[in-house]
Amino acid sequence: MKKQIKNNVSWVGKVDWELKQFHGNEFSTNHGSTYNAYLIQEEKTVLIDTVWRPYDKEFVANLAKEIDLSTIDFVVANHGEVDHSGSLPELLERIPEVPIYCTQNAVKSLTGQYHKDWNFKVVKTGDKLAVGNGKELIFVEMRMLHWPDSMATYLTGDNILFSNDAFGQHYATEMLFNNLVDQCDLYKEAIKYYANILTPFSHILQKKLDEIIALNLPIDIIATSHGVIWQDNPMQIVEKYAQWAGDYQENQITVIYDTMWNGTKTLAEKIAQGIHAEDPAVEVKVFNLSKSDENDLITEVFKSKTVLIGSPTIGGSILHSIAGFVHLMKELKFKNKKAASFGCYGWSGESTKVLNEWLTEAGFEIIGEGLRNQWNPNLDQQEAAAAFGKMIAKA
Repeated sequence: MKKQIKNNVSWVGKVDWELKQFHGNEFSTNHGSTYNAYLIQEEKTVLIDTVWRPYDKEFVANLAKEIDLSTIDFVVANHGEVDHSGSLPELLERIPEVPIYCTQNAVKSLTGQYHKDWNFKVVKTGDKLAVGNGKELIFVEMRMLHWPDSMATYLTGDNILFSNDAFGQHYATEMLFNNLVDQCDLYKEAIKYYANILTPFSHILQKKLDEIIALNLPIDIIATSHGVIWQDNPMQIVEKYAQWAGDYQENQITVIYDTMWNGTKTLAEKIAQGIHAEDPAVEVKVFNLSKSDENDLITEVFKSKTVLIGSPTIGGSILHSIAGFVHLMKELKFKNKKAASFGCYGWSGESTKVLNEWLTEAGFEIIGEGLRNQWNPNLDQQEAAAAFGKMIAKA
């Protein structure tokens, strides 16, 4: 169903209410998602992006109800990832010669995925394409935000930035615009999206935001590829990205652990009590990794100034659940954050040593040697855990 955004610009995407996992099983989408595609109908008819391949036939059929597909003059592929390009093969069966405007890297990704020699038109930052009625598309390469092939497209006259994955959220809704949805849910999904996908590219993002601002383009709407469209005060999300890209942290300490027989759980809870006793103003949160959503925990790490990771010793090392989570943190290249380790053991007690090494490799500044506790913590050892928490709060 076509939904008007502004003047001759419409949304022609797909709302995916049932989506629960994305990027394989790497990203949890607890609020579902949308795949946003856009139709510009000026003197030229332009389709910007498509939807994920499971919905390709539905997408093309719905589009054909709205317009004669042969009247599409151009397709803009802002990004080659399959959630945006997945319907291109189905569409181009119907209009095989239509020009596809994209970056040089997008040619590589699209041909690599679909093995088709389509009518590609390569563009770079600053290139323009007239669409009629005095309006133009201006292309802005967004390399590594978050693929090498990414770009954004700006429509003059209507002042719309089609930003692709930047500024998006995995958030299913029939309400197109940001001011029409629950603001708490929107913010939660926006920061989760940034923390889990864009954090490694924060330094690139800072430069790109400066570049977009330097173009001096008035932006009335930011039309993303997932979630809501930023129509009401659209620059609010740009301002948030500028904050998040600056080695972001809040006054928060997060404790994340896994446990075998609840000894490490007891340590986690006592450490948190010690942190709170020493600094009641700091927000301290405690999570059992095996009972939590990993992507939600990454968001908590992103917000934190200090992270404590706990694991009992097993096989001279740490639990594989904790190992995988620390590896995930390493991939995301967090900056300006401290960390500490803790854990129970029965015989050899290597977990804190292993955690310190891995957390150092992940870019965290390590506080102390960690808290090692043999067997199940008694009352004195629980007091020692609280004292460890106080030390962390001071650090």
